[in-house]
Amino acid sequence: MTAAPEKPRLLVLRALGLGDLLASVPALRGIRRAFPRHRVVLALPPALTEAALATGSVDDVLPADAPNRGVPSLEHWPGPPPVLAIDLHGNGPESRDALAALHPGRLLAFAQPDPVPGRPPEWRPDEHERARWCRFLRAYGIPADPDDVRLPPPSAPSPAPGAVVVHPGAEAAARRWPAERYAEVTQRLRAAGHRVVLTGGPKEDALVLDVAARTGLPARDVLRGGLPFGALSALVAHAALVLSGDTGPAHLAVAHGTPSVTLFGPVPPHLWGPPPSPRHLALWHPGPPGDPHGDAPDPQLLRITADEVTAAALSLLRPEPPTTEEAKGVDSRVPSVRP
Repeated sequence: MTAAPEKPRLLVLRALGLGDLLASVPALRGIRRAFPRHRVVLALPPALTEAALATGSVDDVLPADAPNRGVPSLEHWPGPPPVLAIDLHGNGPESRDALAALHPGRLLAFAQPDPVPGRPPEWRPDEHERARWCRFLRAYGIPADPDDVRLPPPSAPSPAPGAVVVHPGAEAAARRWPAERYAEVTQRLRAAGHRVVLTGGPKEDALVLDVAARTGLPARDVLRGGLPFGALSALVAHAALVLSGDTGPAHLAVAHGTPSVTLFGPVPPHLWGPPPSPRHLALWHPGPPGDPHGDAPDPQLLRITADEVTAAALSLLRPEPPTTEEAKGVDSRVPSVRP
């Protein structure tokens, strides 16, 4: 029997974080639809392999990582050059050059050498991330819809179905709202009758434990160590609400249609926020743009108060059903007094 010919391979570079990956899903879906007979390979950090495959837009991953969100080397690409390489990493020559070093049959990038056949699209700094990459692809004749963000429902069960998920961490300190304010909101949501669980990344146990210690959360509601993507996806998909800064779980909430409250600081929501929807509230105090990778909380982020966040969260949460006593007009929080 003659072996089936191998599919031509297409390489996409997007070696950034979880939020960056999820923001690129509309572009990746456009690529997948435009090249159904190609094997789509995505170069990204190995820790995001499960998340990348869960998008349903890629066939394989090429492990690729670099410190401080830099451009990784792609020299370990196996076999013949890709027939097409697409730079979704950034607009600089570094990411373009990393792909060009593989000698692909064709290379699509914002940064192109001069002269180029057909002027490439121009980078617009004041453009939403999802819209930017879809416009980039459309300039090369590849249709892509920036609102095509939803992920398939996860097959794994949620570790805390129906809970409010509070994620106080973020890759950079500039996007981390203070732990004491997360704790204050957590206490208020619990007082309103909602179960709250805390999550964090693999290196955020100290932060998660700090918030937990301030609130008295039971150990079962403190999810330490960084959940594997499948468990995190299931947790978010079946949550009542996700509360976080501008980081991966906020984008995951959008991908699963889970109500969310996202706190923005150095970067405004019109660049990285959720699509317009009553399910998603983006809190933001306008001001000068900041450094999203800075080592101190952004001043705009610090202007958001615990009162604002609590009110936003409660506006999206369904009221807890009354107890039998409350339904009869009895306040169940006060013990009965017998004569």
